[in-house]
Amino acid sequence: MNKKKHPSALHESGSKPTSANVNPKSVERIRASRKQKFSEENLLQQLLGGNKTALGRAITLVESNQFSHREKAQKLLEAALPYSQKSIRIGITGVPGVGKSTFIESFGSYLIQQGKKVAVLAVDPSSSVSHGSILGDKTRMENLVKEDHAFIRPSASGTSLGGVAKKTRESIILCEAAGFDVILIETVGVGQSETTVHSMTDFFLLLKLAGAGDELQGIKRGIIEMADAIVINKADGDNIKQAREAKLEFNRALQLYPAKESGWKPKVSLSSALEQTGIDNVWELIKEFEKQGKENGFFLKNRKEQNKFWLLQTINEHLKNRFYQNPVMKKELETQLKAIEENKVTAFAAAGLLLKKFENIS
Repeated sequence: MNKKKHPSALHESGSKPTSANVNPKSVERIRASRKQKFSEENLLQQLLGGNKTALGRAITLVESNQFSHREKAQKLLEAALPYSQKSIRIGITGVPGVGKSTFIESFGSYLIQQGKKVAVLAVDPSSSVSHGSILGDKTRMENLVKEDHAFIRPSASGTSLGGVAKKTRESIILCEAAGFDVILIETVGVGQSETTVHSMTDFFLLLKLAGAGDELQGIKRGIIEMADAIVINKADGDNIKQAREAKLEFNRALQLYPAKESGWKPKVSLSSALEQTGIDNVWELIKEFEKQGKENGFFLKNRKEQNKFWLLQTINEHLKNRFYQNPVMKKELETQLKAIEENKVTAFAAAGLLLKKFENIS
């Protein structure tokens, strides 16, 4: 008896279209119209008009490592620069599991209700294999991503934090030019990424959990000194009592830190992104911070200092790339590494030789 063969699920997921109702000719027309509509000549105008597709294409251009795209990206950024600087840039950090995605979705939705346009960017030098957790954020923020006045963009992942940060800085300029007046920059909350995000934002928000055993143990001097506000998240249900106790502990701890140059005294707040409580208080804190900073001149001064910092960082990154990508230096570096292994030269002497050779061929 012959059995009818059914193609496997793997066979079905080959190159077939996902829907039989999609007309291939329509797909080609859509692709052609997109190419025409977002040509390089009018990409800036579409961007300034607030077109999110144009913004996505502009960021893709900036993120591209192709040499032919660098000049186009630079021209686009220079043209967009006069239209930027009109937003509040908010850095948001917290350890994995603290509820960053849920908080950002609730916070972003609240801001849109207040008439704001919200862009969410993410900084993460994630694994080139797994791409870290960032790429999942866009799917977890399933309600925010549907909003007309919201834009969510994960950073290009890679091993170079400097490279990712540079692209995020440039993405901020493009988002501001597209009319987004609140930029939320998210970090995974581990390693050096907090320092990087702090160096490109106006307000730095630290999310914490109550009852996780880290009310005092987790108070790291560096991260607390950077924070302009600490928000105890997931303050709902049976966790409310613990959240209030954590708030008291953090308030006491903050008294031990020296005053900030901005004159701002960091605040501790409670929120439940799940129950949409405390979100408005966080926004009020940020508005108060912005008002105080603009009145005493710190807001603008801080941005100027950040620009100087990124000038130096860009030079450092450029010189480092030139050194390591130079074919002569690659070969010489291997020679010196072998010499170090064989205990023929010290690391400092090898570095001196390499730098001297690089100066001669530059």
